[in-house]
Amino acid sequence: MSEAMSEHVRAGQEGARLARIPRASRHRILIIGGGTAGISVAARLARAGQKDVAIIEPSAQHYYQPLWTLVGAGEARVEDTVRDEAHLIPKGVKWIQDWARDVDPVARRVSTRGGLEIGYDFLVVAPGIQLDWDKVRGLREALETRPNVSSNYEARYAPKTWDMLRAFQGGTALFTHPATPVKCAGAPQKIMYLAADHFRKRGLDKAAHVVFASAGKTIFGVKEYAAVLDQVVERYGIDTRFQHDLVEVRGARNEAVFRHTRADGGAEQIVLSYELLHVCPPQSAPDFIKASPLAWQDGPNRGWVKADKYTLRHPDYPEVFALGDASDLPTSRTGAAIRKEAPVLVENLLSVMAGREPTAKYDGYASCPLTTAYGKLLLAEFGYEGKPTPTFPFIDSIKERHDMWLLKKYGLPQLYWKLMLRGRA
Repeated sequence: MSEAMSEHVRAGQEGARLARIPRASRHRILIIGGGTAGISVAARLARAGQKDVAIIEPSAQHYYQPLWTLVGAGEARVEDTVRDEAHLIPKGVKWIQDWARDVDPVARRVSTRGGLEIGYDFLVVAPGIQLDWDKVRGLREALETRPNVSSNYEARYAPKTWDMLRAFQGGTALFTHPATPVKCAGAPQKIMYLAADHFRKRGLDKAAHVVFASAGKTIFGVKEYAAVLDQVVERYGIDTRFQHDLVEVRGARNEAVFRHTRADGGAEQIVLSYELLHVCPPQSAPDFIKASPLAWQDGPNRGWVKADKYTLRHPDYPEVFALGDASDLPTSRTGAAIRKEAPVLVENLLSVMAGREPTAKYDGYASCPLTTAYGKLLLAEFGYEGKPTPTFPFIDSIKERHDMWLLKKYGLPQLYWKLMLRGRA
């Protein structure tokens, strides 16, 4: 245990004793994270008859985040995206409402901010992703104080996005995408297409200059879907600025500062003025994960949890498995990916617990439901090979569809709450 952690534990010992909270415990299976991945795995383990399972999760509320795009577009209420975490913890699973602080995979122990020491036989790492708002200078202040700056990446800002779209009267509407991996990589452009459609419906299409400033090199990584999105971009007259990474927001001056990587490999500073700004923040694995032996300490995956991309087992610690946004799995960080990862992880974990080698394989499936207009959606589905892998083989999914819009707005939330989080889908 580190010296800083020891001091923290000593400071909290007296209060913990008074509250009669055990300071050390051990579980057969410990799960870090009670979000989409953690709850899905816990539910499947409970259904498989596992009795000694615990989840470390500090949050009292659980959000269905994919719907925040529609909240920002005025098509859903943020209140409809939230449930109490307590109602989602599977029966028989212990909920430790605390923050994980350190992981010691040699001692097989997780320490918490509240001073607990929790041992495990097997560990599932699913802490989610961290929003690094402060890595963009001035962003947090602009979000808090400026009516024309918002982000659908946090529940309290998504309704503000809709207020911002309704107040817009013309000028530059700027949408950004960072250089880091992000959860739901299509979200920064989903709201952009809905905003452009909203402006068109209000007769502002000629007055609006919609700009997509992305640190990426293309609109989408799978060429079949990129071809459709290129047509959407052309339809709205969107000005795409690739290899533009947002580094500062000057809210008082309505200016966004970007680091632009030129074709020759050099870099320059670009300043864009705006009347409306929607930001996707830089993101990373939680800090305690970055500092742990479970994560890569160098190379392109630095900070992310190591996991075999097929079995989801940690290559260095065979009793550890990982899935979801904090893992280094080379696929999109989406709930749809987790829906396919969870059953593979559970099957392999149970095999290892029984003394067998893991045989189930995850093929990298992920999907991104891209809202391209009010009432239209492009359902992008793909695997590790970067090719379309449609779920519905009898329909043409490589085009904008109204039925897929209905699936996103009504079908997928029900699938999430009633089936996925209960270990049934």
